[in-house]
Amino acid sequence: MASQNVLIVDAFNLTLSTEGLPNPSIYSIASQQKRPPVVPCGGYTNKKKIMLQNLETNAAAGARPNNCWVESIRASSPTHMKSITPSLLEEKRAWIIRHPSALDMFHEITEASKGKQIVMFLDYDGTLSPIVENPDRAFMSGKMRRAVRQLAKYFPTAIVTGRCRDKVYDFVKLAELYYAGSHGMDIKGPTKGLKYNQKSKVVNFQPASEFLPLIDKVYKVLVEKTKSTPGARVENNKFCISVHFRCVDEKKWNDLAQKVKEVVNEYPQLNWRQGRMVMEIRPKIEWDKGKALEFLLECLGFADCSSVFPVYIGDDTTDEDAFKILRKRGQGFGILVSKFPKKTSASYSLREPDEARIIF
Repeated sequence: MASQNVLIVDAFNLTLSTEGLPNPSIYSIASQQKRPPVVPCGGYTNKKKIMLQNLETNAAAGARPNNCWVESIRASSPTHMKSITPSLLEEKRAWIIRHPSALDMFHEITEASKGKQIVMFLDYDGTLSPIVENPDRAFMSGKMRRAVRQLAKYFPTAIVTGRCRDKVYDFVKLAELYYAGSHGMDIKGPTKGLKYNQKSKVVNFQPASEFLPLIDKVYKVLVEKTKSTPGARVENNKFCISVHFRCVDEKKWNDLAQKVKEVVNEYPQLNWRQGRMVMEIRPKIEWDKGKALEFLLECLGFADCSSVFPVYIGDDTTDEDAFKILRKRGQGFGILVSKFPKKTSASYSLREPDEARIIF
């Protein structure tokens, strides 16, 4: 197992340097640390925490989205971070200390994984591809595809996404990967490639299959309900529905959210959840990206393995379920891809997909 850690460094010819990275000085703070402190979350002021708590409470109760919801979106949106005040700079520095750059901490990461079986879990949008206005145009680069293909030669690798599994496969086009679409509610194993463990199982799992007719029905209702909101886009991800509002005028956010909530409230079998400039509608089952991570580890034969080292890289609030599972297991670590401080259970951070590719 230890030789694998040598292989990944050799295979990707990784140079651990901040040269050429945006704002490299911000990363030098973290490089002074030997280990990142173990903290459950970080990076949010009390005001922002209260906003998020109000949002979660209102969503759970089916209440009308209010200004707190808009403020929480505005605060986390890069387009609204126009000026850097001393307090924001200090907040960012403190966040980087809590969640240091995975590039700067790469030596410590490889040391921690020595002698262990690395398993890679990767979100798609914002991690392997840039966030774009049209979700149908979220193509990954050729360089990223080659990096992921090379990664999968040495370690079991899974794409865990809110997207429809078939759609994300069309983007990635790598048959040697595991794919967990619809936030882990549609999981399928590789159609080619080597098995990493003799105990690994053939994977084809859909825990929410009974909800398919309902999802199709609600999708059609939402398309009709939101068509009067310019810029709104409803995406059928097979076992869940995404309502994108990245291109919606901010003044219309509350009205759009209210329309979505009115529809969802008519179907008690469904849940509403906030993502990155998207509203997610899912079946009410105990399943998420964290559950998908645990399921895939079990399928690979690593469920009770003390020498497994799972690594999860993602950028969205839905990836927090996986980050929390890794902290609970006390194995591996999560890496958040974000240019701005966010509340997170990830141990490390990266600024953008290109940095994730360097880590590979």
